[in-house]
Amino acid sequence: MAMHSLARALFALWPLAAAAQDAAQTVTVTGRAPPSAAVAGFDDTPLSRAPFNATVIPPSAMADAGIANLSDVARVTAGLTDAYNAVGYWSNFTVRGYALDQRANFRRDGLPINAETSLWLGNKQGIDILRGTSGLQAGVSAPGGLVNLLVKRPNGAHSSATLGAEFDGTVGLLLDLGDRAGPDGRFGWRLSAEATHLDPPLEAARGQRQGIAAAGEWRIDADKLLEAEFELNRQKQPSQPGFSMLGSRVPDARDIDPRINLNNQPWSLPVVFTGETASLRWTQRLDGDLRFVAHAMTQWLRTDDRIAFPFGCSAENNFDRYCSDGSFDFYDFRSEGEHRRSDALDLNLRGRATWGTQEHRWQAGLLGARQRADVPRGAFNLVGTGTIDGRSGVPPDASVSAEGSNRDDRSIEAYAHDQWLLTPDATLWLGLRHTHLKRYSVLTDGSYALNTSQSFTTPWLAASLQLDARTLVYASASEGVETPVAPTSPTYTNAGQVLPAQKSRQFEAGLKFDSGSWSATAVAFDIRRPFVTDDQNPCCTRIVDGQQRHRGVELDAGWRGTAWSIDAGGTWLRATRERSIDPADDALMPTNVPERSLRGALGYRVPNVPDLTLTAVVANEGARFILPDNSASIPSWTRLDLAARLVQRLSASTLTWRLGVDNATDRRAWRESPFQFGHVYLYPLAPRTWRASLTAAY
Repeated sequence: MAMHSLARALFALWPLAAAAQDAAQTVTVTGRAPPSAAVAGFDDTPLSRAPFNATVIPPSAMADAGIANLSDVARVTAGLTDAYNAVGYWSNFTVRGYALDQRANFRRDGLPINAETSLWLGNKQGIDILRGTSGLQAGVSAPGGLVNLLVKRPNGAHSSATLGAEFDGTVGLLLDLGDRAGPDGRFGWRLSAEATHLDPPLEAARGQRQGIAAAGEWRIDADKLLEAEFELNRQKQPSQPGFSMLGSRVPDARDIDPRINLNNQPWSLPVVFTGETASLRWTQRLDGDLRFVAHAMTQWLRTDDRIAFPFGCSAENNFDRYCSDGSFDFYDFRSEGEHRRSDALDLNLRGRATWGTQEHRWQAGLLGARQRADVPRGAFNLVGTGTIDGRSGVPPDASVSAEGSNRDDRSIEAYAHDQWLLTPDATLWLGLRHTHLKRYSVLTDGSYALNTSQSFTTPWLAASLQLDARTLVYASASEGVETPVAPTSPTYTNAGQVLPAQKSRQFEAGLKFDSGSWSATAVAFDIRRPFVTDDQNPCCTRIVDGQQRHRGVELDAGWRGTAWSIDAGGTWLRATRERSIDPADDALMPTNVPERSLRGALGYRVPNVPDLTLTAVVANEGARFILPDNSASIPSWTRLDLAARLVQRLSASTLTWRLGVDNATDRRAWRESPFQFGHVYLYPLAPRTWRASLTAAY
């Protein structure tokens, strides 16, 4: 669907919003509902009383921070850092220093999805981030945590339109409509739609994003609920390659214009992500507190991945960095018609039982999931030499030269967990998940065929003690399993192959305090997982070499006063390698993992203008090593973001005006340093960027 066609459809929906206001009722809500621990499967437990650490980002916080892409979440969440987050591409994160797996660490309303795409946020009501080994919630996932996207559901009469702009030239419209109908309002519906023209400060990166989604529910009676939803979305935008080391030198970020896009050839084509997702959920109350839930979802993705790709320096026989003089080898990369499909079905029972004087809040279920990926043959051809000033021109070569791959992963997971209330203040948390995994992969020429079948069990155990009404202490131990795959890049000798499943282990202890106006969390953790890396001799082979051990502390605190508010968080991390093939590699730190990640927000509600709130957000990240041998690094950086929100209440509507400036001081620094495909990449902080939006709610 072209952007202008969708825009016309969006404006055509506006009369519905006006009609909806006639039936709308004014509702005033006081107080603040505590975030729940649903991200880990404990829906009815407040997060302040759960034995794990998680962050819940509500829609209001997303709007205030200008979060339009999933990658923006790293700007506001301590401990969540970038891991190859490029404009125009899918989002990559590290949590507690471990890179999340796009195929395993992302959820949508609790069901697994493939995040090798641009995940649309236009119909999402929030984002949950679980920090810690995720073996309780996911049978297969990298340690560090989970990202769970929450879909907007019917919530009564509601209509709003948001017009947003980002300077230099991004502008978009988002509609959000909903209502209830039928006897006693038993039918509910929600519609979200977006059309955005993308024009970020990065040069040669104009594109479009469109999406439309609908959700409905039927409350058949007090015991039965049927929910259905679907979404269609598309993003078309040129992607951003990184800079790199220049020979043995790490260039000074102050000498690099962050607006330069090295993917700016006249023949450069955009990356196109198209996604279709739908789900159906049936909830049945059987007896008292006993509930049965059946939840199914399917996701279809198509990707045209294309870029003028800088990679290495053959002139100096260095293939993990650029040349000393600022030049590099230029490749024409095209992988068109990639298809991915994910299907999931979760069946579970949950309820409460009392044995003697002790209560059990339990849940048991079965999750079946399948992920398929078909990546056809494509182009990866050397076409000349480029330079980091972005001014060199090279000819294209789209001839098919690289094999693709086909992959099929199937899993069946049986799980159970129990919240065992030993006393009114002491709780034992028990979890067990058994996973049977079948994996198949083969290159398009029939080579490197691999067919494996594995089974494993991941336990989870925690104990919590409520010291008083405001203070909780806990300790936990858990295991997780991940299934690494070698990239399909032709530079790999085992391209597209699956590696044996690897088990991770975590110990965690924490303290939580929540008095209403004050809240604080302190967590210490110790995680071990196998170290998956690239053997450079010859370049490249994806292998397992010893293990990574990440030990750290997370501190979060918040305070709400009459006019002032403070939110602060930080993660301090000690990440090292152990038991390496070469003992000299022990004690080395993994690449692109900052030693600290800090976020702090100061809010001020102007007394004379009570609906005007000013916010300043400071982010700081520590130094990162950029080479596996730790011989080069990038320094720490600090960024300041400023924002203002004004709420204007009219007789029939509410207008919310937002204005923000990200990187207000226009700080130049290397934001991150992913070591990908056997190559060092450096991504700069985005330059100072202004954004503004107006939301009209009826």
